[in-house]
Amino acid sequence: MAVEVGDEAPDFELKDQHGTPVRLSDFRGERKVVLVFYPLAFSGVCTGELSRLRDEFRDVAGDAGDVQVLAVSVDSMFALRAWSDQEKFWFPLLADFWPHGGTARRYGVFDEAKGLALRGTFVIDTEGVVRWKVVNAIPDARDIDEYREALAGL
Repeated sequence: MAVEVGDEAPDFELKDQHGTPVRLSDFRGERKVVLVFYPLAFSGVCTGELSRLRDEFRDVAGDAGDVQVLAVSVDSMFALRAWSDQEKFWFPLLADFWPHGGTARRYGVFDEAKGLALRGTFVIDTEGVVRWKVVNAIPDARDIDEYREALAGL
């Protein structure tokens, strides 16, 4: 079942690229969350999308901002660590590795035939409610300027 705008975002706990557990509910009452599902580390479109987030989104997110970016794929934390070190990502890359794609399934963005997440993004307010979403097919990059617009409306 897909998560829709107005729904409470399903909570989850996944390990980041350093093996540190990250829970969505940890940000409730503190920060808005941009939850970005992507197919695979090291792939061209995914690198382009996450590099744009790295380069152009730090002004509203990061340590001083009121937005937390969380990027999720089915890759292992070891692959995510290598990719993060290579690309210098400043936000957590979360491993939805086991159960394979479990969090992507809960959000309705898992492609069962390919075993990957679709390109789904959910903007979640400080109360844990989904306020905006977009889901693109695997080959279709998202426009992060739309994330800014959605956040500006909160």
